[in-house]
Amino acid sequence: MRRFAAYLAAIAALFALFVPVYAVSTHASSAILMDAESGRVLYEQNPHEKRLIASTTKLMTALVAVENCADLDGEVEIRPEWLGAEGSSIYLKAGEKITVRGLLYGLLLQSGNDSATAIACHIAGSEGDFVALMNQRAAELGMADTSFANACGLDHENHYSTAYDMALLARVCLKNETVAAICATKTVTIGTRTFVNHNKLLTRYEGCVGMKTGFTEKAGRTLVSAATRDGQTLICVTLNDGDDWNDHAKLLDYGFEMFPREKLYAAGDGFGAVPVSGSLLPVVNAVAASDVGYPIRDGEKLTLHVDLADRAEAPVHAGDKLGEAVWWLDGQPVARVDLVCGQTAGLDIFEPVSFWDRLRALFGAY
Repeated sequence: MRRFAAYLAAIAALFALFVPVYAVSTHASSAILMDAESGRVLYEQNPHEKRLIASTTKLMTALVAVENCADLDGEVEIRPEWLGAEGSSIYLKAGEKITVRGLLYGLLLQSGNDSATAIACHIAGSEGDFVALMNQRAAELGMADTSFANACGLDHENHYSTAYDMALLARVCLKNETVAAICATKTVTIGTRTFVNHNKLLTRYEGCVGMKTGFTEKAGRTLVSAATRDGQTLICVTLNDGDDWNDHAKLLDYGFEMFPREKLYAAGDGFGAVPVSGSLLPVVNAVAASDVGYPIRDGEKLTLHVDLADRAEAPVHAGDKLGEAVWWLDGQPVARVDLVCGQTAGLDIFEPVSFWDRLRALFGAY
């Protein structure tokens, strides 16, 4: 009997080697988990299914506003025709003055539909013209399955997106310092109004940096979130998820544990030397132009291909491109970095070069 039990234990231990260590699922109709830096999809569930997105729409509203407004601290006088939008509100009043930045806080923290309308009309002259800018920006970002019909996210047959497209939008919003900072704000007072961020993950999940909640009866609960840990930022999107707070926490934990970012090279790290013609300096070092990393699951192996110039002609300046390094996974390029000159190699004035090149060298042009 003991021998049989030991046999079963051995079988179980062997079987465990082939069973995923970490399984994850959600209550959502659509979901995605994406690495913000690389765009690698770490988890997906109906990621390209078109669905209503409710107030997560306001991420695009904010992005378009910030990109098209020269003065975020300029005052906006609220017009009566901008008021009356149904749904959530910051209770703007006709004739009052508030900055564009204040409207953005009301948009992203309090989810004010009246903020969305005011922003759209102030930036583009009308909500319709602003929505055209939103759709244009969506096309530029590769959001192929997205259509906007309004600036606030109210249900409409021509207003929809997908979990994947919203993750693409979130990546760009995180790169925009203004939008990212507002999304990460827990509470702020603007004039007589105090806005409290509806995103509970900002206080519930360590490392959360935003981004936007949403809800309508038809759309259900929608949520776009992002979190940073050990230099890695992950984006999570769920559409129609009745347990989104918990699902996002589980998905983010899963991503950080199973796909940690591996630093491949740091800015300035060397990739070899390139001979230089026409300079007293015989070679220049080729170095990484920036940090580069990639989320790697245990057992995955990246292969590196370096494309470096055979020779450089003086003068060569620090920062001049000399080539590129590309990392591949399963036959696909997944990460890349420019290789640049690590130092300047000036022109040798005693080389038999043209009169004008020699003159420029003598006067310090190189």
